[in-house]
Amino acid sequence: MPLYALGSIEPRIDEGAYVHPEAVIIGDVEVASEASVWPHAVLRGDDGHIAVGPQTSVQDGAVLHCTYELDTVIGARCTIGHLAHLEGCVVEDDALVGSGSIVLHRAVVGSGALVGAGAVVPNDAVVPPRAMALGVPARIREDAVDPATLEQSVSSYLARSGRYRAELRRLD
Repeated sequence: MPLYALGSIEPRIDEGAYVHPEAVIIGDVEVASEASVWPHAVLRGDDGHIAVGPQTSVQDGAVLHCTYELDTVIGARCTIGHLAHLEGCVVEDDALVGSGSIVLHRAVVGSGALVGAGAVVPNDAVVPPRAMALGVPARIREDAVDPATLEQSVSSYLARSGRYRAELRRLD
């Protein structure tokens, strides 16, 4: 997997995490135990810190960045969907950020919340716990998420990362 130091700043990947060989991780990035980072995801901690919590999946093509003033922090048991873009935001535990969605500066996605596919959560927005954020810009639907719905994604990617760790091999 391409891991890059930026000067003296090196990524910190827990030995229990799974990072696909074609993911790119640069600089001040921390990936916790049982987290997974999938093909073509880019986590670029050049201006600040990026943290990916335990049992969180960062799926194919997702881009996580930060700014000099704003870290990007993803909690435990989160799902960051395919092609999502997160920058300078906080995603609390047990949340799901859907495919192709964007979460921007100082936004907070609450615990157990869901950002729908293709939604844009603008600067300074707050998605309350267990709420859905849908559309462009995202509109909030309070108390709309059943926590059991999000658990399936977490358990699926935990199993998937174990399989990939054991079985993935490159064919040339």
